[in-house]
Amino acid sequence: MFFVLVNYIKPIEVVEEFLESHVAFLDKYYEQKKFIISGRRNPRTGGAILVNSTSKDEVDKIVSEDPFFINKVANYEFIEFVPTKFDEHFSPFMQVHN
Repeated sequence: MFFVLVNYIKPIEVVEEFLESHVAFLDKYYEQKKFIISGRRNPRTGGAILVNSTSKDEVDKIVSEDPFFINKVANYEFIEFVPTKFDEHFSPFMQVHN
């Protein structure tokens, strides 16, 4: 699994120009069950996405489709982690590795 931290590198007015297409990008990967949760950071300096993948290459490919990435609105930090404990309500999303 990966946390993807999105960091805006353009003013919020520029971010908002691409927000609708960014939401469509998010919807695409929610439909494919790749995204588990996403949202804005507070203060509004970017966002965060929890990605259901064990492949950094796959996450790189997904992020390369983000309009924020394509239009150089944001940069990204990837944090890979292995979930070993979680609330039972999240079990449909989890791949436990020991």
